[in-house]
Amino acid sequence: MTARNARAVAWAGLLIAGFMFAELVGGWLAGSLALMADAVHMITDAASLGLAWWAFRQASKPADDRLTYGRDRLPVLIAFANSIFLLVVTAWICVEAFGRFIEPETVLAGPMFVIAVLGLLVNIAAFFILQRGGDGSLNMRSAILHVLGDLLGSVAAIAAAIVIYFTGWYPIDPILSVFVALLIVRSAVAVLRQSAHILLEGAPDSIDRTALKNDLLTEVPGLSDLYHIHLWSLSEGKVNATMHAEITAGEDPEAVLRSLRDRLEHEHGIGHVTIEITMSP
Repeated sequence: MTARNARAVAWAGLLIAGFMFAELVGGWLAGSLALMADAVHMITDAASLGLAWWAFRQASKPADDRLTYGRDRLPVLIAFANSIFLLVVTAWICVEAFGRFIEPETVLAGPMFVIAVLGLLVNIAAFFILQRGGDGSLNMRSAILHVLGDLLGSVAAIAAAIVIYFTGWYPIDPILSVFVALLIVRSAVAVLRQSAHILLEGAPDSIDRTALKNDLLTEVPGLSDLYHIHLWSLSEGKVNATMHAEITAGEDPEAVLRSLRDRLEHEHGIGHVTIEITMSP
């Protein structure tokens, strides 16, 4: 799935990179903040998609002596960084929009409309490439979120161009820019929180530690107690654990350990676990 993700991100990035300079120049010539904000957003998107592609390529490499767990966490790190970039861009858009609202500038509605429509088509194509080629991972979701922000920005620019053409009301340009920025903040914060939780080695939301302990004590014969249970995600879908197992006196420790590992892997999705054992008195 990593190779498929990498291909989807690469194609989407090339599409966006090919159009962003045209939109930036067109937005400057038309005097449209909505277009220039969308172009700046596309620049950060192209860079973010490039980082996402690099992360997927790196994650496919095997573990080595320096990175004994491999590079599986790198896409999560890139998702975290991309979310921060997205929040910085939205903050910049809001600051610029405030100045434009106080002192509206002339916007050429015709060129703005044409460029915004072309940008919308490019973003729709990139969005579908990522949607169909991705696996829903955090890195893919952060990449899709960037493109979705661009798509909404193009829609806002089209709407602003129509309003300006028929009414001459220039403040609509910064107002819609802020509206689009606020729409994507919530999703960016969600990706930021999820990726930060993994980077901080937080317990996966899908696993309840108390329920896990009760299940193992009930279903694994010869296991009398479990404690010092620690759970964390190496990356999305890859859960690691450490725990201390107390085995009932007279039981075969190796057999209990095999049953315990088998239960953890097949019933709880924990494939890598370190277990310290003691025998009950």
